[in-house]
Amino acid sequence: MDELLQQLSEQVCYTELVFQRVNKKLKTVMTEAEVKVLVQEILMDTKTSVEQRGKNYYVTSSVRHVRLTINRFNCRLITADRVAA
Repeated sequence: MDELLQQLSEQVCYTELVFQRVNKKLKTVMTEAEVKVLVQEILMDTKTSVEQRGKNYYVTSSVRHVRLTINRFNCRLITADRVAA
C-alpha cells in the first residue's frame, strides 16, 4: 500500500468545488493551500490505510480521524469526511 499512497500523493488533483466541500464536511475554514497540505500529510503518514471500492480509493487517517475519497481513475479528490476515533 505504501507505493499506492506514494502514487496518490504525486498525482492527486483538485477542483475548485472540492475545497469548499472539504471545509463544509470537516467543519473548518482552511485555505486551498491548507487543504492540500492536509491531504499530503495524510497520504504520507505511515498509519494511513487505503481501501479500493469500485471507482474510488478511501484513504483513512487513524491519526487525524479523516477519510479522503479519491477517484481511482483520475486521482481527483472528491471529498473528506470525519471518521470515528
